[in-house]
Amino acid sequence: MTAPDPATPLLAVRDLRKSVPGGRVLFDGLDLVLHAGDFVAVTGESGVGKSTLLNLIAGLDQADAGSIRLNGDELGGLDDDQGARLRRERIGFVFQAFHVLPHLTLAQNVALPLILQRRGQAVSLERARAMMAEVGLGARDADYPAQLSGGELQRVAIARALVHRPALILADEPTGNLDPETAARIMELLTHQVRNAGAAAILVTHSAAAAAAADRSLTLTRHGLTGADAA
Repeated sequence: MTAPDPATPLLAVRDLRKSVPGGRVLFDGLDLVLHAGDFVAVTGESGVGKSTLLNLIAGLDQADAGSIRLNGDELGGLDDDQGARLRRERIGFVFQAFHVLPHLTLAQNVALPLILQRRGQAVSLERARAMMAEVGLGARDADYPAQLSGGELQRVAIARALVHRPALILADEPTGNLDPETAARIMELLTHQVRNAGAAAILVTHSAAAAAAADRSLTLTRHGLTGADAA
């Protein structure tokens, strides 16, 4: 993988097409360009492919056609090991289904991206505890996932996605299980990460309040993304 070039868009998606078994096309001709500091919300009807779009950008799924480049690296040209390394180092993914590991403590779950980067367990856990405090779970680092509510697990997933300071944040309904006050706090944290760390973020949401926190809101349809400056 090449070193990031400040003159290159952080993310460039061109002419993306994705269909599902049976031949139904989710979207075709989708374009999206993000630079460092961009924060975009993606809205749209259920089933239109919003979560699928995030999976494609993360390299967790394969498009039928089109190009996805992250810092100039074409995701379609990476093997499995290179793709996993890219996700570990450059992408923070907030999954709608949390994907926390039940046999690890909350601090260990949050520290996992750093441990996989061989940052050292002590340093990784220290940063994980600091990130947990930022999402309001500072006293829960030794607890296990089974002891948490759905909203608390969502905050663990958000802390894990941000702990390694990724260049690109992909957030799939990150406030869907949160009360309004906590949701506002999480949106502030995501905005802070984008502004202060020079990251870019794509937020998939049904929440008008969450979408309003982004710089621009785009709507996903079968024909791609519509809205101001989609590409």
